[in-house]
Amino acid sequence: MCSRGLVERRKEVIDDKSLEAWQIPEALSRVTDEFLADLYEKEIRLNTDVALVALGGYGRSELCPSSDLDLMLVHKHQEDIDSLADRIWYPLWDEGFKLGHSVRSLEQTLRLAADDLETATSLLNARIVAGDRALVDDLLTRNENQWAEYGPARLEELARNVTRRHLLAGEVAFLLEPDLKEGRGGLRDVHAIDWAARAGVEVPTHDHDRLADAYRVLLEARVELHRISAKRGDILLLEEQDSVAESLGDHDADVLMGRVAAASRTIAYLSDETWRHIDRDLADELSVEINVAGLSLVDNELVIVGDPSADPLLVLHAAVTAVRSGLPLARQSLRLLAERQSDLPDPWPQGARDLFVELLSGGHRAIPVIESLDYFEVWTHLLPEWTPNRSRPQRNVYHRFTVDRHLLETVAEAARLTQRVRRPDLLLVAALLHDIGKGYPGDHTEVGVRLVGPIASRCGFSASDAEVLSRLVEHHLLLPDVATRRDLEDTQTIRVVAEKVETVEFLELLAALTEADSIATGPTAWGEWKAHLVETLAVLVTDYISSDGSIRRKRRSFVTQQLESLMAEGETVVQGSGDTVTIVAPDRAGTFSRAAGALALRGLDVLQADAYSSEAGMAVSQFRVAEPDTPVDWERVTEDVYQCLDGHLAIDSRISERARVYRRRTALSAKPVPTKVIFDVESATDATIIEVRTEDHIGVLYHLTRALTEMGLDIRSAKIQTIANEVVDTFYVTSANGPALSESHCREIETALLHSLTRVD
Repeated sequence: MCSRGLVERRKEVIDDKSLEAWQIPEALSRVTDEFLADLYEKEIRLNTDVALVALGGYGRSELCPSSDLDLMLVHKHQEDIDSLADRIWYPLWDEGFKLGHSVRSLEQTLRLAADDLETATSLLNARIVAGDRALVDDLLTRNENQWAEYGPARLEELARNVTRRHLLAGEVAFLLEPDLKEGRGGLRDVHAIDWAARAGVEVPTHDHDRLADAYRVLLEARVELHRISAKRGDILLLEEQDSVAESLGDHDADVLMGRVAAASRTIAYLSDETWRHIDRDLADELSVEINVAGLSLVDNELVIVGDPSADPLLVLHAAVTAVRSGLPLARQSLRLLAERQSDLPDPWPQGARDLFVELLSGGHRAIPVIESLDYFEVWTHLLPEWTPNRSRPQRNVYHRFTVDRHLLETVAEAARLTQRVRRPDLLLVAALLHDIGKGYPGDHTEVGVRLVGPIASRCGFSASDAEVLSRLVEHHLLLPDVATRRDLEDTQTIRVVAEKVETVEFLELLAALTEADSIATGPTAWGEWKAHLVETLAVLVTDYISSDGSIRRKRRSFVTQQLESLMAEGETVVQGSGDTVTIVAPDRAGTFSRAAGALALRGLDVLQADAYSSEAGMAVSQFRVAEPDTPVDWERVTEDVYQCLDGHLAIDSRISERARVYRRRTALSAKPVPTKVIFDVESATDATIIEVRTEDHIGVLYHLTRALTEMGLDIRSAKIQTIANEVVDTFYVTSANGPALSESHCREIETALLHSLTRVD
C-alpha cells in the first residue's frame, strides 16, 4: 500500500503541468524522501546507529522520472541489519522500482570508499533520508576528508574513467542521438568537475553561471525524455526529439538540439580545461621551443604575450602553433583574442592565407583548436559566415554530427588526402565550406555557392581559384549521387559528369572532397561498395576527358562469356553465391519484378541490379544484395526464384503477410520520408531514368518494378540504395515506342508508382 502510494505521488509530480522541467527532479526527490522517511519510521524506528542514505542522483535531489533509486542503509554494528533493510527494499521491489542498494557499517563504507572510486564519488553526493543524522554527518565528513587526502592520487583514475566514458558514449554536442548523461559534455562531466574540485583541483570559476545554465538545459531534456518515453535511458533518440522539444516549449526539434549542443559544448570545454589542469599538475613542464613573436609557453599552455590588436596574424600563428605542438591555448589568451583581435585586411595577405591553410592541414589535431577559438567567438571573427552553422543539428539518416562539427571532420579527413591533388589548399578550404549554406534558408548548395565566392576573395584567393571553390561546393554531391544512382556503363552518364567537371584536375579535387565528406558524414555514407563506385566513375570520366570522348561497349560488363553461353542455351538458370543472384531466362515481362519479389520474401536487401537482353530473346538479370547477419541459404533462395518465375508462388499475399509480421528496422529519422518520383530524359543514352525516393518497406522494389512492367516498360538496369529507412531506387527503362517517354506517359507512370507504394504500408 505504501509503495503504491509512492508510485501515485511520483505520477502526480510527473503529470503536474504547473512544474517546469527543471523543478521535477527536486519534486520527485522530495516525495520519495517523504515516503521513505515514513516507511523507515514504520519498519525500522531506529534513530541511533542506523540511517538511510540517498546516493548518486537521488543524493543530489535530481531524480528524473525513470532514474534508479540509489540507497544505502548504514549502521554501527547492528546485528539484524539485513532483515531491517529488507523491510525497506522489498516494498520498493514489489512495485517495480530498480534499486541500487547496499547495507554497510560505517567503517566498511569508509574502507570501501578508500579503495573504490565509484563508492567514494557516490558518497560525495550523499545525504540523509531518515535515521541517525549524526552518524551520516560523521560518514560524509570523514569521506570528504578522505577524498581530499587521497583524491589527488585518484585523479588519474578518474581522468581515465572520463576518457573511457567519452569513447563509449561519444560527444553530446555533435551527435545525432546524444547520450545526455554519459557523453562528452553531458551531465556526468559536471559531476566529475565537482569531484575534481573537492579533491583540490583548481577548477575555473569564470563560467560558473554559464556551466549551471548548461547543466539545466541537459537536465530538463533528460527529464522530458524520461517523462515522454516512460522508460530508462538517457540517449535522446530521433523519434523522441520532436516530443521533447514540444514539451520544453521549443519551436521544433532543431531548436532543442541546437540548445543541447550549445550547452554541452560549454560543459565539454570546461571539463577539458579541468582535466588539463590535472594533467598539468601531474606532468613535468614541457620543453617546447616557441618561435613565434607574441607567444610563450606557461604551465604547458600557449599564452599570448603580444598585442592582438597590433598583429592581425597573431591569432593564426597561435592556432597553428597549438596544432603543431599539441598544446592548448590558455583561457586568458583566448579571452584576449576575443576582446582585442583586429580585423585582417580585405583581401587577406598571402601570409594569413598560408597560415589558415596550414591550420586546416592539421587534421584531427586542428579540431579542438578551432573549437576553442569558436567557443570564445574568435573563429567567427575570421569567418563570420560560420555563425548560423554553429551547433546546428542535422536530423537525417546520414549525418552523425552537427553542421559545424561535420565541416571540421571533413577538413580533417581531407587533410589525409592532400597528396592526391595538385592544389591541397583548395581541397582543404572546399572541405571547410562545402556545407556552409546549411545554416541559411534555402537550398544549402545554392546558398553555399553564393557565400563561397566572397569568402574566397576575402581570404585572398584569385578569381580563378574562387571559381574553383564555388564549383566544388556546387558539385560536392555529384559523384556520390551519380555513382550510386546512375548507370556507369551508360555513355551519357559519363558525358554528363565530364561536362560538369571539365578537367581532370578538378575531378581529382572533387573525388577527394567526396571521400572526405562521406567519411565525415557517418558509417552509412561510405564503405567499400560506394568507394568502388565513386572510384569507377572517376576513372571512366578521366578516360573520357583524356580521350576523344567516346565510350564503346558491346554488352554489359557483368555479362560474362559463361552467361552468354547460358543465354544461348535458352534455358532458365538461377545462380546464387556470395552477395549476388544471377538469373538467365526468356525475355518476358515481369521477370525482373518476380525475382525482386522472391528476394524480398527471403528478407534480402537489394543494393544494385542490372539487366541485359540478347537479340535471341533471352535476358539476364543480376542482383547484388546486402550481406545479412546470417549466411544466405542460396539453395532456398534460388528455389523461391524458380517458383516465382514459374508463377507458382503468390508473391503479393506472401509479401503482405511478411510485412505484417516484419519488425521494421529502427528508424534513423524522426521525420517521415516523403515519396518523390523524378524523371530524367537527358542523362541516359537509350533510356529514360526514373528515380523513386520513399520510405523503406518490405517489397518496395517488387511493387515498383511490377508497376513499371504493367505500364509496358522494360527495365534495362537499376540502382538500389537503402540507408536506414529511406530507399532511392533508380530505373533505366524503355518502352515499345522507344527510350524517350512522353510527358503524358510519365504522368501515368508516376500515378502507377505512387499507387503501388500504397500496397506496402
